[in-house]
Amino acid sequence: MSASRDIVESGPARIGTRAAPARPRFAWLNSSKGLGLVLIMPALLLVIAFFLAPVILTGVFAFTNMSTATGITGGAYQISPGALRVLTDRYGMGELAERLGQPTYVVDEQGLAALAEMEIDQDIIDGLKRRLGETFSSRRDFERVIRDLPTRPNTRTVKRISDAFSRSLANARFASAGALMSAAEAIDPELTDDEKAALREATYTGWSWTTDNFRRLITSPQTMRILFNTIFFVAATLLIFNTGFAMLLAIATHYIPDRPAGIFRIIWFLPRISPAVIYVLLWKWLAWDTGFLSAFLDNFGIRPRNWMLDSAFNAWVFVILINGFVGASMGMLIFASAIKAIPQSLFHAASVDGAYRWQQIRHIILPHLKWPILFVTCYQTLSLLTSIEQTLLSTDGGPGGATEIWSLAIYHTALNNYAGNLQYGYGAAMALVLVVIGIVLSLLYLRLFNYRALIIKPRIEH
Repeated sequence: MSASRDIVESGPARIGTRAAPARPRFAWLNSSKGLGLVLIMPALLLVIAFFLAPVILTGVFAFTNMSTATGITGGAYQISPGALRVLTDRYGMGELAERLGQPTYVVDEQGLAALAEMEIDQDIIDGLKRRLGETFSSRRDFERVIRDLPTRPNTRTVKRISDAFSRSLANARFASAGALMSAAEAIDPELTDDEKAALREATYTGWSWTTDNFRRLITSPQTMRILFNTIFFVAATLLIFNTGFAMLLAIATHYIPDRPAGIFRIIWFLPRISPAVIYVLLWKWLAWDTGFLSAFLDNFGIRPRNWMLDSAFNAWVFVILINGFVGASMGMLIFASAIKAIPQSLFHAASVDGAYRWQQIRHIILPHLKWPILFVTCYQTLSLLTSIEQTLLSTDGGPGGATEIWSLAIYHTALNNYAGNLQYGYGAAMALVLVVIGIVLSLLYLRLFNYRALIIKPRIEH
Protein backbone atom coordinates (compact mmCIF):
# COMPACT_ATOMS: atom_id res chain seq x y z
CA MET A 1 0.00 0.00 0.00
CA SER A 2 2.74 2.42 0.94
CA ALA A 3 4.64 1.49 -2.20
CA SER A 4 1.67 2.38 -4.42
CA ARG A 5 1.28 5.70 -2.55
CA ASP A 6 4.89 6.52 -3.26
CA ILE A 7 4.40 5.84 -6.95
CA VAL A 8 1.34 8.10 -7.09
CA GLU A 9 3.07 10.94 -5.23
CA SER A 10 6.19 10.80 -7.38
CA GLY A 11 4.03 11.27 -10.47
CA PRO A 12 4.59 9.83 -13.90
CA ALA A 13 8.16 9.48 -15.07
CA ARG A 14 9.36 11.97 -17.72
CA ILE A 15 9.73 10.21 -21.00
CA GLY A 16 11.75 11.59 -23.91
CA THR A 17 13.43 14.44 -21.95
CA ARG A 18 16.01 16.14 -24.23
CA ALA A 19 19.21 17.80 -22.91
CA ALA A 20 19.75 21.53 -23.70
CA PRO A 21 21.80 21.96 -26.88
CA ALA A 22 25.44 22.96 -26.33
CA ARG A 23 26.25 26.56 -27.25
CA PRO A 24 28.58 26.85 -30.27
CA ARG A 25 32.09 28.01 -29.47
CA PHE A 26 31.91 31.01 -31.82
CA ALA A 27 28.31 31.94 -31.20
CA TRP A 28 29.35 35.52 -30.45
CA LEU A 29 30.14 35.92 -34.16
CA ASN A 30 26.41 35.69 -34.87
CA SER A 31 25.88 39.03 -33.14
CA SER A 32 26.40 42.32 -34.94
CA LYS A 33 28.83 43.54 -32.25
CA GLY A 34 31.03 40.46 -32.47
CA LEU A 35 31.12 40.46 -36.26
CA GLY A 36 31.80 44.19 -36.32
CA LEU A 37 34.72 43.73 -33.93
CA VAL A 38 36.24 41.08 -36.18
CA LEU A 39 35.85 43.24 -39.28
CA ILE A 40 37.36 46.32 -37.64
CA MET A 41 40.27 44.43 -36.06
CA PRO A 42 42.65 44.83 -39.08
CA ALA A 43 42.01 48.57 -39.06
CA LEU A 44 42.69 48.72 -35.32
CA LEU A 45 45.96 46.87 -35.76
CA LEU A 46 47.03 49.28 -38.50
CA VAL A 47 46.14 52.27 -36.31
CA ILE A 48 48.17 50.84 -33.43
CA ALA A 49 51.16 49.96 -35.64
CA PHE A 50 51.33 53.11 -37.76
CA PHE A 51 49.82 55.77 -35.48
CA LEU A 52 49.85 54.96 -31.78
CA ALA A 53 53.19 53.15 -31.75
CA PRO A 54 55.09 55.97 -33.56
CA VAL A 55 53.53 58.56 -31.25
CA ILE A 56 54.53 56.57 -28.16
CA LEU A 57 58.06 56.01 -29.48
CA THR A 58 58.36 59.71 -30.29
CA GLY A 59 57.42 60.53 -26.71
CA VAL A 60 60.03 58.07 -25.42
CA PHE A 61 62.83 59.26 -27.71
CA ALA A 62 62.08 62.90 -26.81
CA PHE A 63 63.55 62.26 -23.35
CA THR A 64 66.83 60.81 -24.65
CA ASN A 65 69.94 62.25 -26.30
CA MET A 66 69.96 59.65 -29.08
CA SER A 67 71.91 60.57 -32.20
CA THR A 68 74.12 58.93 -34.78
CA ALA A 69 77.03 59.64 -32.42
CA THR A 70 75.46 57.74 -29.52
CA GLY A 71 73.65 55.06 -31.51
CA ILE A 72 70.44 53.43 -30.34
CA THR A 73 72.09 50.66 -28.30
CA GLY A 74 74.39 50.79 -25.28
CA GLY A 75 77.60 52.77 -25.62
CA ALA A 76 81.15 52.64 -24.28
CA TYR A 77 83.43 55.03 -22.40
CA GLN A 78 86.09 56.92 -24.36
CA ILE A 79 88.47 59.61 -23.13
CA SER A 80 88.44 61.68 -26.31
CA PRO A 81 89.52 65.33 -26.69
CA GLY A 82 85.83 66.26 -26.69
CA ALA A 83 85.27 64.45 -23.39
CA LEU A 84 88.24 66.25 -21.86
CA ARG A 85 86.76 69.59 -23.00
CA VAL A 86 83.46 68.66 -21.36
CA LEU A 87 85.31 67.93 -18.12
CA THR A 88 86.90 71.36 -18.30
CA ASP A 89 83.97 73.50 -19.50
CA ARG A 90 80.95 71.83 -17.91
CA TYR A 91 82.39 70.42 -14.70
CA GLY A 92 85.30 72.82 -14.10
CA MET A 93 87.81 69.96 -13.71
CA GLY A 94 90.59 71.24 -15.94
CA GLU A 95 93.35 69.72 -13.81
CA LEU A 96 91.79 66.26 -14.02
CA ALA A 97 91.38 66.61 -17.79
CA GLU A 98 95.03 67.63 -18.09
CA ARG A 99 96.19 64.66 -16.03
CA LEU A 100 94.13 62.23 -18.07
CA GLY A 101 95.21 63.71 -21.38
CA GLN A 102 98.92 63.68 -20.69
CA PRO A 103 101.02 60.50 -20.83
CA THR A 104 101.54 58.92 -17.40
CA TYR A 105 104.12 56.30 -16.49
CA VAL A 106 103.11 53.55 -14.08
CA VAL A 107 105.42 50.76 -12.90
CA ASP A 108 103.17 47.71 -13.07
CA GLU A 109 103.29 44.00 -13.85
CA GLN A 110 102.28 44.60 -17.45
CA GLY A 111 105.31 46.80 -18.07
CA LEU A 112 107.66 44.35 -16.30
CA ALA A 113 106.36 41.51 -18.46
CA ALA A 114 106.97 43.64 -21.57
CA LEU A 115 110.59 44.22 -20.45
CA ALA A 116 111.09 40.47 -20.07
CA GLU A 117 109.83 39.93 -23.63
CA MET A 118 112.23 42.63 -24.88
CA GLU A 119 115.06 40.70 -23.14
CA ILE A 120 116.05 43.67 -20.98
CA ASP A 121 118.74 42.99 -18.40
CA GLN A 122 117.26 41.17 -15.38
CA ASP A 123 119.02 43.54 -12.94
CA ILE A 124 117.12 46.44 -14.50
CA ILE A 125 113.85 44.56 -14.20
CA ASP A 126 114.58 43.72 -10.56
CA GLY A 127 115.46 47.34 -9.86
CA LEU A 128 112.15 48.57 -11.31
CA LYS A 129 110.23 45.84 -9.51
CA ARG A 130 111.22 47.49 -6.21
CA ARG A 131 109.24 50.56 -7.38
CA LEU A 132 106.16 48.54 -8.32
CA GLY A 133 103.00 50.68 -8.17
CA GLU A 134 104.74 54.07 -8.38
CA THR A 135 103.33 56.66 -10.82
CA PHE A 136 105.27 59.38 -12.63
CA SER A 137 103.55 62.36 -14.25
CA SER A 138 106.31 63.12 -16.77
CA ARG A 139 108.63 61.11 -18.98
CA ARG A 140 111.67 63.03 -17.75
CA ASP A 141 111.09 62.05 -14.11
CA PHE A 142 110.63 58.38 -14.99
CA GLU A 143 113.71 58.23 -17.22
CA ARG A 144 115.76 59.84 -14.46
CA VAL A 145 114.74 56.96 -12.16
CA ILE A 146 115.77 54.45 -14.84
CA ARG A 147 119.18 56.04 -15.23
CA ASP A 148 119.71 55.95 -11.45
CA LEU A 149 119.42 52.16 -11.38
CA PRO A 150 122.57 50.23 -10.38
CA THR A 151 122.77 48.79 -13.88
CA ARG A 152 122.47 51.92 -15.93
CA PRO A 153 121.11 51.29 -19.47
CA ASN A 154 122.05 53.30 -22.53
CA THR A 155 119.86 56.10 -23.87
CA ARG A 156 118.13 53.93 -26.48
CA THR A 157 117.22 51.29 -23.91
CA VAL A 158 115.93 53.98 -21.53
CA LYS A 159 113.50 55.13 -24.22
CA ARG A 160 112.30 51.56 -24.83
CA ILE A 161 111.78 50.96 -21.12
CA SER A 162 109.82 54.19 -20.62
CA ASP A 163 107.58 53.36 -23.58
CA ALA A 164 106.72 50.01 -21.98
CA PHE A 165 105.35 51.76 -18.88
CA SER A 166 103.47 54.58 -20.71
CA ARG A 167 99.82 54.53 -19.63
CA SER A 168 98.19 57.48 -21.40
CA LEU A 169 94.37 57.37 -21.45
CA ALA A 170 94.01 59.76 -24.39
CA ASN A 171 91.52 58.24 -26.90
CA ALA A 172 91.38 55.05 -24.82
CA ARG A 173 88.05 53.19 -25.04
CA PHE A 174 86.56 51.05 -22.27
CA ALA A 175 83.62 48.67 -22.43
CA SER A 176 82.38 49.39 -18.91
CA ALA A 177 82.51 52.08 -16.26
CA GLY A 178 84.46 49.74 -13.98
CA ALA A 179 87.26 49.36 -16.52
CA LEU A 180 87.36 53.14 -16.97
CA MET A 181 87.63 53.75 -13.22
CA SER A 182 90.37 51.15 -12.82
CA ALA A 183 92.47 52.78 -15.53
CA ALA A 184 91.84 56.28 -14.17
CA GLU A 185 92.69 55.28 -10.61
CA ALA A 186 95.96 53.71 -11.83
CA ILE A 187 96.94 57.19 -13.03
CA ASP A 188 95.36 59.18 -10.20
CA PRO A 189 94.62 57.04 -7.14
CA GLU A 190 93.14 60.01 -5.26
CA LEU A 191 90.11 60.53 -7.49
CA THR A 192 87.12 61.87 -5.57
CA ASP A 193 83.54 60.60 -5.99
CA ASP A 194 82.55 63.81 -7.81
CA GLU A 195 85.46 63.43 -10.23
CA LYS A 196 84.52 59.80 -10.89
CA ALA A 197 80.89 60.73 -11.58
CA ALA A 198 81.91 63.58 -13.89
CA LEU A 199 84.36 61.32 -15.71
CA ARG A 200 81.68 58.68 -16.29
CA GLU A 201 79.20 61.22 -17.68
CA ALA A 202 81.72 63.06 -19.85
CA THR A 203 83.23 59.97 -21.46
CA TYR A 204 80.03 57.95 -22.03
CA THR A 205 79.39 57.63 -25.78
CA GLY A 206 75.93 56.00 -25.58
CA TRP A 207 72.51 57.58 -25.14
CA SER A 208 70.96 58.43 -21.80
CA TRP A 209 67.70 59.76 -20.39
CA THR A 210 67.58 63.54 -20.26
CA THR A 211 65.32 66.59 -20.42
CA ASP A 212 67.99 68.76 -22.04
CA ASN A 213 66.17 68.58 -25.39
CA PHE A 214 63.32 70.74 -24.09
CA ARG A 215 65.73 73.08 -22.30
CA ARG A 216 67.61 73.47 -25.56
CA LEU A 217 64.36 74.17 -27.42
CA ILE A 218 63.50 76.97 -25.02
CA THR A 219 66.92 78.61 -25.04
CA SER A 220 67.83 78.18 -28.71
CA PRO A 221 67.48 81.38 -30.79
CA GLN A 222 66.50 79.25 -33.78
CA THR A 223 63.35 78.05 -32.03
CA MET A 224 61.60 81.42 -32.09
CA ARG A 225 62.48 81.99 -35.74
CA ILE A 226 61.16 78.57 -36.76
CA LEU A 227 58.04 79.04 -34.60
CA PHE A 228 57.31 82.43 -36.16
CA ASN A 229 57.79 80.97 -39.65
CA THR A 230 55.37 78.16 -38.82
CA ILE A 231 52.69 80.51 -37.43
CA PHE A 232 52.96 82.78 -40.47
CA PHE A 233 52.87 79.83 -42.90
CA VAL A 234 49.85 78.17 -41.28
CA ALA A 235 47.87 81.40 -40.77
CA ALA A 236 48.50 82.81 -44.25
CA THR A 237 47.85 79.56 -46.12
CA LEU A 238 44.79 78.72 -44.02
CA LEU A 239 43.09 82.11 -44.22
CA ILE A 240 43.93 83.00 -47.82
CA PHE A 241 43.55 79.63 -49.55
CA ASN A 242 42.37 76.67 -47.46
CA THR A 243 39.24 78.42 -46.18
CA GLY A 244 38.95 81.82 -47.89
CA PHE A 245 39.72 80.95 -51.52
CA ALA A 246 38.14 77.50 -51.13
CA MET A 247 34.88 79.08 -49.98
CA LEU A 248 35.03 81.58 -52.87
CA LEU A 249 35.41 78.73 -55.37
CA ALA A 250 32.58 76.76 -53.80
CA ILE A 251 30.18 79.73 -53.83
CA ALA A 252 31.18 80.69 -57.37
CA THR A 253 30.52 77.19 -58.70
CA HIS A 254 27.16 77.10 -56.90
CA TYR A 255 25.78 79.86 -59.11
CA ILE A 256 26.85 78.33 -62.45
CA PRO A 257 25.31 75.31 -64.19
CA ASP A 258 26.19 71.87 -62.84
CA ARG A 259 28.21 70.64 -65.83
CA PRO A 260 30.62 73.62 -66.07
CA ALA A 261 30.81 73.70 -62.27
CA GLY A 262 31.84 70.02 -62.16
CA ILE A 263 34.55 70.54 -64.79
CA PHE A 264 35.82 73.62 -62.92
CA ARG A 265 36.05 71.68 -59.65
CA ILE A 266 37.90 68.80 -61.32
CA ILE A 267 40.49 71.22 -62.70
CA TRP A 268 41.01 72.79 -59.28
CA PHE A 269 41.29 69.33 -57.71
CA LEU A 270 44.26 68.37 -59.93
CA PRO A 271 46.93 69.83 -57.55
CA ARG A 272 45.76 67.50 -54.78
CA ILE A 273 45.71 64.29 -56.83
CA SER A 274 48.95 65.06 -58.70
CA PRO A 275 52.22 63.54 -57.37
CA ALA A 276 53.95 66.08 -55.17
CA VAL A 277 57.25 65.82 -57.08
CA ILE A 278 55.66 66.56 -60.47
CA TYR A 279 53.46 69.28 -59.01
CA VAL A 280 56.40 71.13 -57.43
CA LEU A 281 58.58 70.63 -60.53
CA LEU A 282 55.95 72.50 -62.56
CA TRP A 283 56.21 75.42 -60.14
CA LYS A 284 60.00 75.29 -60.35
CA TRP A 285 59.83 75.31 -64.13
CA LEU A 286 57.71 78.44 -63.80
CA ALA A 287 60.16 80.16 -61.40
CA TRP A 288 63.61 78.99 -62.60
CA ASP A 289 65.98 81.49 -64.22
CA THR A 290 65.43 79.55 -67.46
CA GLY A 291 61.72 79.02 -66.77
CA PHE A 292 58.56 80.51 -68.19
CA LEU A 293 58.40 83.55 -65.89
CA SER A 294 61.98 84.65 -66.64
CA ALA A 295 61.51 84.03 -70.38
CA PHE A 296 58.34 86.13 -70.42
CA LEU A 297 59.73 89.02 -68.35
CA ASP A 298 62.93 89.03 -70.40
CA ASN A 299 60.88 90.60 -73.21
CA PHE A 300 60.35 93.62 -70.96
CA GLY A 301 64.02 94.02 -70.05
CA ILE A 302 63.86 92.24 -66.69
CA ARG A 303 66.90 90.01 -66.23
CA PRO A 304 66.32 86.28 -65.67
CA ARG A 305 66.66 84.98 -62.12
CA ASN A 306 65.39 82.23 -59.87
CA TRP A 307 62.20 83.89 -58.71
CA MET A 308 61.48 81.23 -56.11
CA LEU A 309 64.75 81.62 -54.17
CA ASP A 310 65.74 85.15 -55.17
CA SER A 311 64.58 86.60 -51.84
CA ALA A 312 62.81 85.56 -48.68
CA PHE A 313 59.64 87.39 -49.80
CA ASN A 314 59.53 85.53 -53.12
CA ALA A 315 60.19 82.23 -51.39
CA TRP A 316 57.24 82.77 -49.03
CA VAL A 317 54.96 83.74 -51.91
CA PHE A 318 55.71 80.52 -53.76
CA VAL A 319 55.54 78.33 -50.63
CA ILE A 320 52.08 79.70 -49.77
CA LEU A 321 50.87 79.42 -53.38
CA ILE A 322 52.14 75.84 -53.77
CA ASN A 323 50.59 74.65 -50.49
CA GLY A 324 47.51 76.84 -50.84
CA PHE A 325 46.35 75.44 -54.17
CA VAL A 326 46.50 71.92 -52.72
CA GLY A 327 44.51 72.89 -49.62
CA ALA A 328 41.98 75.04 -51.49
CA SER A 329 40.88 72.09 -53.64
CA MET A 330 39.80 70.04 -50.63
CA GLY A 331 38.03 72.94 -48.94
CA MET A 332 36.24 73.73 -52.19
CA LEU A 333 34.76 70.22 -52.41
CA ILE A 334 33.61 70.21 -48.78
CA PHE A 335 32.03 73.67 -48.96
CA ALA A 336 30.43 72.90 -52.34
CA SER A 337 28.88 69.70 -50.94
CA ALA A 338 27.59 71.59 -47.90
CA ILE A 339 26.04 74.30 -50.09
CA LYS A 340 24.47 71.62 -52.29
CA ALA A 341 22.79 70.15 -49.19
CA ILE A 342 21.01 73.43 -48.39
CA PRO A 343 17.30 73.18 -49.38
CA GLN A 344 16.75 74.94 -52.69
CA SER A 345 13.49 76.32 -51.41
CA LEU A 346 15.46 78.78 -49.30
CA PHE A 347 17.18 80.21 -52.37
CA HIS A 348 13.87 80.33 -54.29
CA ALA A 349 12.16 82.14 -51.44
CA ALA A 350 15.04 84.60 -51.16
CA SER A 351 14.88 85.30 -54.90
CA VAL A 352 11.14 85.92 -54.70
CA ASP A 353 11.73 88.34 -51.84
CA GLY A 354 14.26 90.21 -54.02
CA ALA A 355 17.43 89.19 -52.16
CA TYR A 356 20.67 89.81 -54.00
CA ARG A 357 23.39 87.17 -54.32
CA TRP A 358 25.41 88.75 -51.55
CA GLN A 359 22.37 88.69 -49.27
CA GLN A 360 21.81 85.01 -50.08
CA ILE A 361 25.44 84.27 -49.28
CA ARG A 362 25.34 86.21 -46.01
CA HIS A 363 21.98 85.02 -44.65
CA ILE A 364 21.65 81.51 -46.16
CA ILE A 365 24.99 80.01 -47.21
CA LEU A 366 27.37 81.21 -44.49
CA PRO A 367 25.12 80.21 -41.53
CA HIS A 368 24.89 76.68 -42.98
CA LEU A 369 28.68 76.43 -43.39
CA LYS A 370 29.59 76.75 -39.72
CA TRP A 371 30.19 73.00 -39.27
CA PRO A 372 32.15 72.58 -42.56
CA ILE A 373 34.26 75.64 -41.70
CA LEU A 374 35.07 74.07 -38.31
CA PHE A 375 36.09 70.80 -39.93
CA VAL A 376 38.18 72.41 -42.69
CA THR A 377 39.87 74.78 -40.23
CA CYS A 378 40.78 72.02 -37.77
CA TYR A 379 41.86 69.52 -40.40
CA GLN A 380 43.82 71.96 -42.52
CA THR A 381 45.55 73.47 -39.47
CA LEU A 382 46.82 70.04 -38.43
CA SER A 383 47.68 69.25 -42.05
CA LEU A 384 49.70 72.45 -42.48
CA LEU A 385 51.50 71.95 -39.17
CA THR A 386 52.76 68.59 -40.39
CA SER A 387 53.11 69.56 -44.05
CA ILE A 388 56.59 68.95 -45.40
CA GLU A 389 56.59 67.60 -48.99
CA GLN A 390 55.86 70.77 -50.96
CA THR A 391 58.10 73.01 -48.84
CA LEU A 392 60.94 70.49 -48.86
CA LEU A 393 60.81 70.04 -52.62
CA SER A 394 60.40 73.74 -53.44
CA THR A 395 62.69 75.74 -51.14
CA ASP A 396 64.00 73.19 -48.60
CA GLY A 397 63.72 75.91 -45.96
CA GLY A 398 65.74 78.45 -47.97
CA PRO A 399 66.97 80.92 -48.75
CA GLY A 400 69.09 80.96 -45.60
CA GLY A 401 66.43 79.26 -43.48
CA ALA A 402 63.82 81.94 -44.27
CA THR A 403 61.10 79.34 -44.97
CA GLU A 404 62.21 76.75 -42.39
CA ILE A 405 58.97 75.64 -40.73
CA TRP A 406 58.63 73.37 -37.70
CA SER A 407 57.95 70.08 -39.51
CA LEU A 408 60.80 70.71 -41.94
CA ALA A 409 63.13 71.53 -39.03
CA ILE A 410 62.22 68.18 -37.46
CA TYR A 411 63.17 66.43 -40.69
CA HIS A 412 66.46 68.31 -40.97
CA THR A 413 67.31 67.63 -37.31
CA ALA A 414 66.44 63.96 -37.04
CA LEU A 415 66.72 62.58 -40.56
CA ASN A 416 68.85 64.77 -42.80
CA ASN A 417 71.29 67.56 -41.98
CA TYR A 418 74.50 68.94 -43.41
CA ALA A 419 76.60 68.11 -40.33
CA GLY A 420 75.84 64.40 -40.63
CA ASN A 421 75.05 63.91 -36.92
CA LEU A 422 71.35 63.05 -36.90
CA GLN A 423 69.85 64.05 -33.55
CA TYR A 424 67.00 61.60 -33.01
CA GLY A 425 66.22 62.69 -29.46
CA TYR A 426 66.12 66.41 -30.22
CA GLY A 427 64.02 65.83 -33.34
CA ALA A 428 61.60 63.67 -31.33
CA ALA A 429 61.29 66.45 -28.74
CA MET A 430 60.40 68.91 -31.50
CA ALA A 431 57.82 66.45 -32.87
CA LEU A 432 56.30 65.97 -29.40
CA VAL A 433 55.92 69.74 -29.03
CA LEU A 434 54.18 69.81 -32.43
CA VAL A 435 51.73 67.12 -31.28
CA VAL A 436 50.90 69.15 -28.15
CA ILE A 437 50.38 72.29 -30.26
CA GLY A 438 48.02 70.40 -32.57
CA ILE A 439 45.94 69.08 -29.65
CA VAL A 440 45.72 72.52 -28.04
CA LEU A 441 44.64 74.17 -31.31
CA SER A 442 41.99 71.48 -31.92
CA LEU A 443 40.48 72.06 -28.47
CA LEU A 444 40.61 75.82 -29.06
CA TYR A 445 38.74 75.47 -32.38
CA LEU A 446 36.06 73.29 -30.77
CA ARG A 447 35.60 75.95 -28.12
CA LEU A 448 35.63 78.82 -30.60
CA PHE A 449 33.02 77.27 -32.89
CA ASN A 450 30.84 76.14 -29.95
CA TYR A 451 31.06 72.44 -30.79
CA ARG A 452 28.38 71.44 -28.26
CA ALA A 453 25.81 73.68 -29.93
CA LEU A 454 26.66 72.19 -33.31
CA ILE A 455 25.97 68.59 -32.26
CA ILE A 456 22.88 69.24 -30.11
CA LYS A 457 19.65 67.65 -31.37
CA PRO A 458 17.17 69.99 -33.07
CA ARG A 459 14.19 70.90 -30.95
CA ILE A 460 11.80 69.37 -33.46
CA GLU A 461 13.23 65.90 -32.61
CA HIS A 462 12.49 66.16 -28.89
